[in-house]
Amino acid sequence: MEHDRTQTRAWVLHPEIKSDEQRRVPGPALEEAVALAAALPDLDVIGSDVVRLPRAQPGYLFGSGKIEELGERFHDAEVELVLIDGPVTPVQQRNLEKAWNVKILDRTGLILEIFSDRARTREGVLQVEMAALSYQRTRLVRAWTHLERQRGGLGFVGGPGETQIEADRRAIDDHLVRLRRQLQKVIKTRTLHRAARAKVPYPIVALVGYTNAGKSTLFNRLTGAEVMAKDMLFATLDPTMRRVELPDGPEVILSDTVGFISNLPTELVAAFRATLEEVLGADLIVHVRDISHEDTEAQAQDVATILTSLGVDDERPGLEVWNKIDLLDTDDREAALARTERDPEIFAISAVTGEGIDSLLAEIAVKLQGARREDTLTLGFAEGDKRAWLFRQDVVRSEKQTETGFEITVLWTDRQAAKFASI
Repeated sequence: MEHDRTQTRAWVLHPEIKSDEQRRVPGPALEEAVALAAALPDLDVIGSDVVRLPRAQPGYLFGSGKIEELGERFHDAEVELVLIDGPVTPVQQRNLEKAWNVKILDRTGLILEIFSDRARTREGVLQVEMAALSYQRTRLVRAWTHLERQRGGLGFVGGPGETQIEADRRAIDDHLVRLRRQLQKVIKTRTLHRAARAKVPYPIVALVGYTNAGKSTLFNRLTGAEVMAKDMLFATLDPTMRRVELPDGPEVILSDTVGFISNLPTELVAAFRATLEEVLGADLIVHVRDISHEDTEAQAQDVATILTSLGVDDERPGLEVWNKIDLLDTDDREAALARTERDPEIFAISAVTGEGIDSLLAEIAVKLQGARREDTLTLGFAEGDKRAWLFRQDVVRSEKQTETGFEITVLWTDRQAAKFASI
């Protein structure tokens, strides 16, 4: 039988382990895992299964009967790669590869592959490479030799000549040190860029949400930017910033961020913290949800959990956007619209058709106007540094000289006021 050898024939397994307290609904979990695999152009997903287990077997993950049954299926279908939607230990990976004569990749490895394929900026590439090396460091088996052709991203992913990096932990540690130095330089540059933006007192609005919720489509509609917006998980990995003038409101900087996902590997949360710093500095966080997804409530909880882990507190102004209402049936659509009428913090929209966008923009303007307040400050002649800082921030509305110094009226945010207090 002839197959397209430019793609790797893959099979997706979602282990549903009864003893796992964090287990997800099997159907949606398997669909998400297949969508993850489909996000890699190198893979041809030819099959998928939910495998129910009372508990994970330490050596092989699955029981002997299930291993034999699956092995026959993989052999008949000429499967080359099995993607297991969950954690797989190095021992389990090595044993399963021998038993099935295929390559094994777990959920963390797959997400790392996708991140390496999607990262575009220098910072994104460095962050992915560091996360991948940290992941590989714990493994004595080769994780990525199933993809033979070199592609963009990490450079070493799938490279048959890079096995020494995977095997030699000392080499990995040395490489990590070099990457951290490079990353620090990149982060310092981004800090300077943020400082430059701070001089122009535009509020920052950050779009956050579960991956594939429609953030990039909404971003494109609001800004006219050609950001990658596909029906694909992790389509956006690097933050994209654009200036937007709100109707009858302030000018803002809109930030499109990487989508969140359940069970995001801890290595990646740490590695992408700098990318998500735009969220930490935002004046307003807009949580975009795919309200048509059957698992939308669980996705929303995952987003909230990750935001909390990043240090975003409940006091940060925010809005919730129920996107993709154009995909709902009549009853669900009416229920969603009725809920948004009761809750002024929720907006039902379609980023594709534009429905509900005007109301959302109007509320964003109201929220951001409220985020700035007017204060009157009294500064002595000796406090020239503070006075200069206020003018650099472009928050001064008026200034009057007195016998002892200056009386200055400012329009600023709580964050700017806190920064001023620390000078």
